[in-house]
Parts: sequence; structure tokens; C-alpha cells
Amino acid sequence: MDVKSRNHLLLNHEALIRDIKTSYIMDHMIADEVLTLQEEEKVKAQTTQKERAAMLIKIILAKDNYSYISFYNALLHEGYKDLAALLQDAIPIISSSTVRTVLCEGGVPQRPVVFVTRPKLVKAIQQKLYNLRNEPGWVTVYGMAGCGKSVLTAEALQDHHLLEDCFPGGVHWVSVGKQDKAGLLMKLQNLCSRLDQDFSLSQRPPLNIEEAKDRLRLLILRKYPRCLMVLDDIWDSWVLKAFDNQCQVLITSRDRSVTDSVTGNKYEIPVESGLAHDKGLEILSLFVNMKITDLPEEADSIVGECKGSPLVVSLIGALLRDFPNRWEYYLRQLQNKQFKRIRKSSSYDYEALDEAMSMSVEMLNENFKDYYKDLSVLQKDVKVPTKVLCILWDMETEEVEDILQEFVNKSLLFCDRNGKSFHYYLHDLQLDFLTEKNRDQLQELHKKIVNQYKKHYKLHIPTPAQEDCMYWYNFLAYHMASATMQNELCALMFSLDWIKAKTELVGPAHLIHEYVEYSHILDQKDSIVRENFQEFLSLNGHLLGRKPFPNIIQLGLCQPETSEVYQQAKLQAQQELVKGAFYLEWINKKSMKNLSRLVVRPHTDAVYHACFSKDGQRIASCGADKTLQVFKAKSGEKLLEIKAHDDEVLCCAFSADDRFVATCSVDKKVKIWNSRTGQLVQVYEEHGEQVNCCQFNNTNDQLLLATCSNDTYIKLWDLNKKHCRNTMFGHLNSVSHCRFSPDDKYVASCSADGTLKLWEVCSANELKTIDIKDFFRNADEHQDDVEVLVKCCSWSANCATIMVAAKNRLLLWNTESFLKVADCRGHLSWVHCVTFSPDGSLFLTSSDDQTIRIWESSKVCKSSAVVLKRELDVVFQDDEVMVLAILNQKHLQLINGNTGHTDYLTEAQESLICCCCLSEDLQYAAFGEENGTVKVLKLSNKRVFKSRTGHEKSVQHCQFTSDGQTLISSSDDSTIQVWNWQSEEYIFLKGHKEAVKNFRLLENSRLLSWSFDGTVKVWNICTGKIEEDFVCHEDAVLSCAISPDATKFSSTSADKTAKIWSFESSSVLHELNGHKGCVRCCTFSFDNKFLATGDDNGEIRIWDVSRGELLHLCSPVTVDEGESTHGGWVTDLCFSPESNMLVSCGGYLKWWNVTTGESLQTFYTNGTNLKSIYVSPSFKVYVTIDNLGILYVLQMLE
Repeated sequence: MDVKSRNHLLLNHEALIRDIKTSYIMDHMIADEVLTLQEEEKVKAQTTQKERAAMLIKIILAKDNYSYISFYNALLHEGYKDLAALLQDAIPIISSSTVRTVLCEGGVPQRPVVFVTRPKLVKAIQQKLYNLRNEPGWVTVYGMAGCGKSVLTAEALQDHHLLEDCFPGGVHWVSVGKQDKAGLLMKLQNLCSRLDQDFSLSQRPPLNIEEAKDRLRLLILRKYPRCLMVLDDIWDSWVLKAFDNQCQVLITSRDRSVTDSVTGNKYEIPVESGLAHDKGLEILSLFVNMKITDLPEEADSIVGECKGSPLVVSLIGALLRDFPNRWEYYLRQLQNKQFKRIRKSSSYDYEALDEAMSMSVEMLNENFKDYYKDLSVLQKDVKVPTKVLCILWDMETEEVEDILQEFVNKSLLFCDRNGKSFHYYLHDLQLDFLTEKNRDQLQELHKKIVNQYKKHYKLHIPTPAQEDCMYWYNFLAYHMASATMQNELCALMFSLDWIKAKTELVGPAHLIHEYVEYSHILDQKDSIVRENFQEFLSLNGHLLGRKPFPNIIQLGLCQPETSEVYQQAKLQAQQELVKGAFYLEWINKKSMKNLSRLVVRPHTDAVYHACFSKDGQRIASCGADKTLQVFKAKSGEKLLEIKAHDDEVLCCAFSADDRFVATCSVDKKVKIWNSRTGQLVQVYEEHGEQVNCCQFNNTNDQLLLATCSNDTYIKLWDLNKKHCRNTMFGHLNSVSHCRFSPDDKYVASCSADGTLKLWEVCSANELKTIDIKDFFRNADEHQDDVEVLVKCCSWSANCATIMVAAKNRLLLWNTESFLKVADCRGHLSWVHCVTFSPDGSLFLTSSDDQTIRIWESSKVCKSSAVVLKRELDVVFQDDEVMVLAILNQKHLQLINGNTGHTDYLTEAQESLICCCCLSEDLQYAAFGEENGTVKVLKLSNKRVFKSRTGHEKSVQHCQFTSDGQTLISSSDDSTIQVWNWQSEEYIFLKGHKEAVKNFRLLENSRLLSWSFDGTVKVWNICTGKIEEDFVCHEDAVLSCAISPDATKFSSTSADKTAKIWSFESSSVLHELNGHKGCVRCCTFSFDNKFLATGDDNGEIRIWDVSRGELLHLCSPVTVDEGESTHGGWVTDLCFSPESNMLVSCGGYLKWWNVTTGESLQTFYTNGTNLKSIYVSPSFKVYVTIDNLGILYVLQMLE
């Protein structure tokens, strides 16, 4: 701090400590960032008012000039004008005559009449300037027009130590602005004249820029070494070359990259585009001479409506100084865009706000006024690339930039340089002014931009390489709707080409929003088509946001055949087939019902919780990525993203009035957020372990929050208080979930101790305990299926239905009859949360699969759960596909894959069915059960006529021999049974030490089997003897394949290797290394040349069989973070007869080009974890079942 300032504080010490109250003074100083919270606490710790004031003065004395200035301003704001007068003569920037002289001589501008401090930015500029102390360089202060760059720079130079230490040669300020070469030469001539007033270097001004540059270099070198050159408002980088003289330069500019053309060290300071809200209030308070705390409530709204513009805040402040009773009037006019009614202030040059704006418009050339009017159709906060306006005005880029530069020069438009191109935008208030002024012409102006787009692009769609493409994808539909161009809007929104192009760049949420927003226009044409497209996007949104981007034509082919999406996809697919493309028809899709209404993927990791706002318009979600997300319930469009906690966020909840969102986390904290702005409102830290759940009560009268934790406690919080209101204890283990009853009288909690407890809110006493394990024992489910953690439960508003999440399933129960009314599957992994919407028509679920699904309750409750087990058998006979499948683990059914016709072959079996098979002639079916029994039935009469219980454990695989007379089965008991079911003769193949993984029949009554014991064995099934015994791997053998010429077989293992073996020599031919996960499957090509292997990391490798060399590594170029290249394990593989294609299954199905290793097509199933793929001999039909029990019969499109 300057000595004079310090002495004034000491001199007036007694007067200051006698009169001031420190509380409000410190609030101002903390806002100015010159006083810390710790220092505030130190002051508050003093006993008396006088002691607190003395401590504050002591702290200020140890600080710098900014503390003195902030203290002085705080005295003024709080009404201590007499005390402020005592300090006025010692204000550092006024009292330092040396600084004042240096800055005055250098042309540095003075402070504006009303000035608010921004010390953080001032200090940042000073710190960068200190980098120029001993070496030349450039400091760039950049930001949009009107954000205060010049004022901040001038303020930063008001520092004696900075000037003395770094720039003893002085400061020379040049206001440059937008200049041509003649204008720049004039600026340089004036500068040289100012620096060479005694004409010691030359008697005449420089005649050109190069001469001026040399003159300036010599003047700085000889007369002003270590001076600072300030170049204010630089627009063009070429201007800086005239000052590139190895000197110290500070520039202010709207263009961050303006120094790219010059040499030397470079430093940058960004300046935010607008004033912070509190600084806007400070300007108003200074104009009207009131404390901020005394400003009327309209002040907050006025500052908000001024959109952070210092100019507009100052204009309103000047008006209010003369008309102090017009706060509500000016606010109303700002909100209604009635700028003409913001009338004259004697201290301002214009009659009204609109005149201040329109005066600049009137100064435009007549030819330019219509161009400026065209900007009325732009949207707020949108930067428009030059190319869009080139299309609008049908001009060359240079012509358009010249026009726009005229607007920028007159502060009617802002320019932002992004790479090599320029983007232009209007301030919100300028746009409000334009739309109000041209309201009657807006429809025609929107129509103009649409017609110009059509004229330019004709029938084409902008490509990502074009700088204007993002603008059209985001706003073309908006312009069409605003112009009420129904035919054009429908043609656009009902085009699969447009859907593909837009979703690939910006994702599906914005498109879904447009279908909702413009439904009143689209439905006039065809409401069913609009619903087709909206449903397609809503249900495939989680796929359309992933990388690599899915083939949208293939996704469209999965839609119902009556859908417009399907019909367009089919047409495009047929056109693409000519070019060699590959597509698949899901021929049995009619049996598939979509129960979901919207699927979104807002998080990058597991989603632990999601909930509706009370008005049903928004959804909040949280998860393992530590964020809180808020998005629109209808479209999935993101509204808010907050890095909420330091660890995983386990739960979130809206308050009854939707103003707040609560979150809780593994970091043991509970936080309350403003649901609109994302501002942190409150933090609670009283739980001792991770907090699992947080829920608000249901009424607005008194906002209460319930939380529960691994510390076994449930806590109640009153949002108006900082500490817990009640703690409820009684659970013996971690409490996973809690929820208020609809009438707020009770809180329910469920715990890992297996109980559900009800508590009274008013007394916090335990009311009732329910053992939930008993409830599940009575459920109509197999015990193994429900002995899982119950993650969450939710009540409908009328208490008629309770919903429970377990594993990847949702179970809905009627609370009166306790009968299950629905069972819906759709998530690919564990479901963490289920929540009804306020009216009960929807419910949402969140899962480890990173998705949130919104379901329609009525559809779910009308559906029946048909769940097929993933073990199946398929026979391809002529053109028919017959599928034998296991239904709900208790029934066997035969499905015609072409027609979808289903025959139920068995009644419910006492023991669970584990596997099944068909005879090749489709006369017989067989199945194995959990109790070790195998049964044979005749398809013609659906009767089980042969049964044998030979295995001691569950039967995992069964297969008929080619003549259908013998049934072979393998079991977890490590044996294989060969049963001639007609003669009742059987033998057991015993030799494996662990469970048999699977087996394959060979020629000449031989069988190949492999086991978890690491061995592969060849058996004679007539004698039951082992013919060959291969010790193949150190770990479990997971798969084997036999070459078509029957001379070799391959084995793959959990030891991450694959091997090729010779039957003849009983030895290994090649060991194939390189996989980084368990190698789970393998297959030979039909020409015996290739072997394909797949592993648990989703990687597929194609090998040369003769040499054992790797030919191709099959994987997509890019995948989403944390996701396998195949959506999971690769579980099965099959080559085409020509050996030029390969199909693989895992998380989904993929087809590959064997020659190049490139992906040809991907088919995304509704579920995941596909176990096997059955392929027809022609390689044209494919059959599989996903983990949701959905059957897929796919046919190659020809």
C-alpha cells in the first residue's frame, strides 16, 4: 500500500473504529475479492464493535492499494460519506502524481463516471504484464465488444510498482480500431510525432508504413527503452506487424488469435462477455445513490433483462437517477420489448432506449438497412457463420463480410473469429429490438431464408465439411415453422436422409424436441407419420448418440412395416444394394412390442437414479460419472449438467415446488441445488458413510428432505435450517432407500437387513417393520430368479400399484391382491431406480447400461412377459426356419421363423428346462432338465414318450445324431450320455474331471468334447472309449471348431490363447497369441484357409490356418468410452460358404469383410449378451435370442 494511503488510515484510525459497523463493509470487500472469509471470521471473533473495526483496519493496513480503494467504496455505499471524505485525498490512483503524469502523457484514458471494481481481472492483467519486465512480448486482453477490456487495461496500469519495475520508459496508448493502410499510417505518424516532439530523429512525418515502423523502432530504442505500447481495439492481425519491433506491447481485441502473425512471447487474458449480476446491481446502486441492499426487488430483474450489458445497465441507471420511481415501469418495458417507452433522461443523449439503438441503424447506408432487418430471424445466443448470410443474400463471402463489418463497426453486431471463419451474433437486446420493430414482417423474413436455402442446396443436404451445416441442422426447421411453411417442414422432418445427417452430428434429442414443438403443424399433414418418426428417434436415441454411428437405414428396417420410417429405409436399402451394401430384414419383428416411450443416454457411466419433476416436464438423473443432469422429459434435450460431487452420485430428487434438486453421494454429502440455474444452495455433512438415497416430501408448506445411508440411519432435514431435524435408527444394516408417503405422514425405508420400516414424520418413531423376503417367497417366480438385491421401489399416486426393481427387470404388483400385473424387460444391465410420473401415466428407470427409459404404464400393464431362454436349436429346411425355444424355463415351443406361428409343445415341467434340440427331419424334439433328466417328444402329437434320468446334475447341451435315433447330452456332472432312445441302450463317456463345456459329433461314430479341465477328448460313442486325449490349455477350454476337411480342430481358452491341432499327428500346429481377454469362440472358413477367434474384450482376429499368422484384427475405428468394441464378449462366429464374410455375435450382431477386416453391418438387438448365432447354409438367414428373451430371425436383403 502507498505510504500516504497507509498514513491516512492510521491518522483517522480512532474516527473509523468509533463509528463503522464492520458486517456490511466486509460484505463489499469480500465481493471485491480483497478480503477472505477467514479474515472475516477473524474480525467477527472480536467481542465489541470497536474491537471488530480495529481488527478490520489492522488487516487492511497489511494489504495493497486495492484494499484501500475497496474500503473507501464500501464506506460510500454504506452511507459513511464523512468517513470516506477523510480518506479521499489518499486514494492511491489519485494521490500518485508520478503514475498520473505517466499515464496522462501516454494518453491512457480516465475512469468512466460510474466505475465498479473487477480486481480479479485487473490483477490477472498485471501478472501477465510482469512477464514483459525484462524481455519483449505481447499481452492480449480479449473479449466481446463492450465487456470492458479498455477500462480494465487502464485500471491495471494505475499501479506505481508495475510502472516503476517493468516500464520505466512510460506507457504509450494508441486507440487503433478498424483501419485501412492509410488510417494506420496516420496513427503511426501521430504516435511518432508524440514520441519525437523535439524532432531529434526527423523533421518530417514518415511517408509510408515501413518508414514509420523503422522510425518507431529507433524512437523506442533510443528515447523510450522499456516502455509499454498499448494498442487498443485491434481488429486485424496485419496492423500488429507495424509494431513488431521487439518491444513490450499490450493489445485489446475481440479476436483472440490476432497475435498469430507476430513473433515473440505471447500471453492472454480472457474477459467475460458481460458483467456479473452483482456488478450490475452495483452500477445501479451508484447511479441512484443507494445501498445494494436497499434497492427495490425490481433491480434484480432489470439487471437480468439487461443481459449483462454494461451499456444497457448504465443507460437504465441514468434514467432511474432522474426518475427514481420508475423501477417497475422500466422493468415492464424491458420485458415487453417496449423500448420506445423508456423515455428521456436528461443525462443521456437519446430520447429513449430504442432510439439509442435505432440511431446507429439510421446511420447505415440505405442499401444496408434491409440487410440488417434480415437479421431479425436469428435466435438468441447463436453465432451465425458467414456462409449462412452468403446464402441468404446470394453474395460472395467478401461482399457479405464487408456488409457485416459495417454493422460491427457501429456496434450493431458482434464478430467472433473461430479458426479461419467469422461468426456473427447479436446481443439479446439488439435482437429483441429488431424482432419488435419488424414483428409484422417476421413470417416473410423467415420464408426468405428458407427459400434461399432451397435455392442454394436444391435437393442436397449440407455436409459436415461445410461451415454452415450446423446452423441449418439446428435452425432450418425453426425457420420453416416460423414461416408456417407446412409442406416444406413435413418434407424435411419426414425425411430419413435429414434424420440421419442431423442425428449423426447433434444427436437425437433436438430432433425429438422439434417433433414435439412443431407437432401442431406436422399433424395437419399426417399425425401418424410424425408419430412414426418421433417414436423411432425416442426408442433408438441411446444408439444414435453412440460411436461409431449406427447405420440408420438398418435401424429403420427394424421398424413396423406400416411405418413411414421402415418404408423409406427399405427403399434406400434397395438402392444401396446395387452398390454392394448389406442389409438385414427382421422377419419376425411383428411379435415385438415396444413398451418404452423414450430411451436417452445422458451419462458416460452407470445411471443410479432418475426422477420426474413434479410438473412432469423435466427429468433429473445422476450416476457413476459424478454428475447431475436435468433434461426435458418429452425429448431428452439437456437443460443442465453439474459436476455435483467428488464421488459417485447415488440419488437425486426434485422438491415439491420443483425449485430445488437434492443429490447425495458416496462422498457422504447431501447437496441442494437450484434446479434452473444449477447454483449450489446448501450442503449437509452429518452422515458417517455414503448416502444412498434422498427424497423430498410432497407438499410445499414446509420443504423436508429424507436421507438414508450405509451408517444405518435415516435423517430428516428442514431446508430452512443448517442441521438435521431428526435421526431415525433401528435398521441393522445399510439403508438403501427411503420415501415419504403421498400424505407426508410417514417415511418408508428399506435396508440390506431384509426389512422395510415405516416411520412417523412428526415424531420420528418407528411405526411398523415388514420382512420383505417373505413377500418375494410368495411371488410366482423361481427362487433363483428373485434371490437378488431389491434396488428400489416406488408407489403410484393412488397407492394401487407398487413397482420393484430387481436385476435388469421391473415387477409391478397390485397392492390389494398381491398379484403380479406386469413384467417388463428392456435394460441391458442392472436397474437401479424406478419412479412413477406425478399422474402415474409414465414411469422411468435407470440402469448400469448408461440409459434412462421412460415407459407407458398402460402399455406395460397390458403386456404379457414372453421370455425365451437363450439356449435354442434351429433347423433350416428348404425356405423355412424352424426354431425350438424354451419359454420361461418351463415350456418348450416350436416357432416358425418365417410366419411367427408358435406351437406350444409341453405343459409346465416340474424341473427347469436347460437345453433343447431338434432332429434334422423335424420329427422329434428333445430337452434336458435341471434335475439331470432328458426327454424326447414327437412333434406330430406333442407327446413326451421317452424319458431318462441319467445325469446327476443339470443337462447343459443335447443333440440328436443325424439319423435321429440317438440323443447325446452333456452335464455339469462332467459326463456325456449317449442314449439310443429307441432301444433304451445307453453308455456314459467318463473322463473329464470338470464340467463338459460342449461337444461336436465327428464322422465314423466319433465325438469331440471339451471341458473346464483344460482338455479336449475324442471318443468312440459306440464303445465309450477315449481314442485321443489332448491336454490343450492351462485353463478352461471355452470352445472348439472342426475344420471342414476334418483334419484339424481349434481350441480356445480362458488362458487368452487359441491353438490349431492336427488329428493325424495329435499335436499342436500353431499357438495363436495376442488376445488380451478370454478367447471364447472360434470357427474355420469353408475353404479351410482361415480361422476366426473372438474374445471377451470384443476383439475378433482372423488367422491364416496354414501359417498361423494374424491376417486381420476386426474392430470399429472408434467406440464410446468404457465400451467394448462388440458391446461385450464375442460368443459365436460363422463364415459364409465363399469365406468372404464373417458374422459374429456378442453384445449385438456384426458382419465383416474377411478380406479387409472392415465392418459391413451391425444389427443392434433390444437386449444384449447374445449366446449363439444360427446361420442357414446359404448364409442368408440368421437366428439368435438376446438376454431379454427376444427371438430374432434375420434375413439378408436381396
